[in-house]
Amino acid sequence: MDTSFGSESSHRHKEIASNQRAIPVALVTVSDSRTEATDVNKRYLEVALSSDGHLLAAYRLIRDEPDQVRAVLDQLADSEVRVILFNGGTGISRRDTTIDVLDGLLEKRLVGFGELFRMLSYQQIGSAAMFSRATAGTYRGKIVVATPGSPAAVQLAWEKLISPELQHLAWEIAR
Repeated sequence: MDTSFGSESSHRHKEIASNQRAIPVALVTVSDSRTEATDVNKRYLEVALSSDGHLLAAYRLIRDEPDQVRAVLDQLADSEVRVILFNGGTGISRRDTTIDVLDGLLEKRLVGFGELFRMLSYQQIGSAAMFSRATAGTYRGKIVVATPGSPAAVQLAWEKLISPELQHLAWEIAR
């Protein structure tokens, strides 16, 4: 019995995808308190994207308001970016609406992202990881990823999940 679970196909796809040029990525920070000057996630992801040979092609800082989340997603879906990274607004308080809006709009969900993020987060912060509503999916030909807004969460998601698969995701969505 073959137990590779599609690894040959996956490795081949990653190999093909690795030949792509820089991936244009959009970053959306959802926060009622951060400013561009205090957005450490933007600074971190700018450097991380550049180090990986990719481009931060768009940046938005919005309040956690459903109409703003929806509007920025639609605006960025009409742009040249191929991946849209949201951070913030993923908790369980009344003000945290990002995931609720995205869940209503995503066309295909990549449920493994949230599952793996919570597993990795559990290793760092313990049982509080169950409160994370990190998610990923597709919307109008774009990859959409949403993570908590803490710098540790953004770094964890980038280094362990997004960066290793960014080219593969962008290639798959463009096929």
